[in-house]
Amino acid sequence: MSIIGTILVGFIVGLIARAVKPGNDRMGIIMTTLLGIAGAFVARFIGQAMGLYGPNDPAGWIASVIGAVILLFLFAMVRGRRGV
Repeated sequence: MSIIGTILVGFIVGLIARAVKPGNDRMGIIMTTLLGIAGAFVARFIGQAMGLYGPNDPAGWIASVIGAVILLFLFAMVRGRRGV
């Protein structure tokens, strides 16, 4: 997939993840896109560890959103500890 496609998919996954997770996640468009891309990487890593994906298989949409939601919860926990 091209870099533009990766950015577009990351943005869509990030938007869906932010809509699914309750609470106010104050992020801009760039952080939302990076969240979606990182969520896809997390989903692929966990899927490969569980034997669901092969070495060259990309993560699916639902798995990517779940990975992004996991990252949002971790981000909220870290932000909460800092007192921000």
